[in-house]
Amino acid sequence: MFKDLFKNWNTIPNWISFARIIMIPIFGVLFYKNEVVWAVFVLFLSGFSDFIDGKIARKFNQVSDLGKMLDPVADKLTQVTIAVLLYIKFNSSDVELVKTFSWIFLIFIVKEIVMVLFGAFMVAIGLRPSAAEIWGKASTFVFYAVMIFLFAFAPDVGAFNSLWTIPEALLVVLVAVSAILTVIAFVSYLPTTYKQFKEKYFSKK
Repeated sequence: MFKDLFKNWNTIPNWISFARIIMIPIFGVLFYKNEVVWAVFVLFLSGFSDFIDGKIARKFNQVSDLGKMLDPVADKLTQVTIAVLLYIKFNSSDVELVKTFSWIFLIFIVKEIVMVLFGAFMVAIGLRPSAAEIWGKASTFVFYAVMIFLFAFAPDVGAFNSLWTIPEALLVVLVAVSAILTVIAFVSYLPTTYKQFKEKYFSKK
């Protein structure tokens, strides 16, 4: 299985996914050093490259088994990093509502960690983690859009707070919508995953 995984791996979409993984520590260091404008730029670049790599793969017939795994791995690592950084930042905020609301980022962290660990378990027993369905793609798009918006304009975080700051109520709504979509996306993976287990272990010989 692992030998087949690297068949026809040298493609533009796969290199884009590698680049997205490399962007993660760059984004983290920039944010840690309070270079938020550059951190937002790197996050935007990561989100945009996530949008185009699938289109390139399909248009130029460069879909590969490795790409089907690399793309969600890059997504999950990026989302966990963003959620951890925002949880830490919001939890130390001077704005009481923002500080209280920081727990919601734990939803993103737990969901992605569970999916990574369970995906690794599936690969280990010879199954293949399900590809992103419509809800998975929608939740990823909304997550990137909302988080870029937060890094740009959220209280105590935004790189452009001098221009405008998100009202606290709007911040809560945006993050809550993204969290709800994340939970729906997680649930949407379950039927396909169950089907694979059923076919492998419970189907009649």
